[in-house]
Amino acid sequence: MGRTAAWVLRIAALWTLWVWAVLVRNMAVDHVHSVGFRVVHLTLAVISILFAVAMLVIAQRLGGRRRPEAPGRPRSTPPS
Repeated sequence: MGRTAAWVLRIAALWTLWVWAVLVRNMAVDHVHSVGFRVVHLTLAVISILFAVAMLVIAQRLGGRRRPEAPGRPRSTPPS
């Protein structure tokens, strides 16, 4: 995974966390919806937040790694 892909994954994870945090906060003060509605959406929020955390962990582990060089290509040596 390249650095760009890792950053896209991080941004997607942070966006997911933001959206679900706002929804959970709004549901905490909103008493219009039924208990079933709240349970379903809180369950979806927990699952989505867990996926977002997993995305952040994957992006962190793979984001800094360099791509392996293609076989058969000589490695470039730094100038002396």
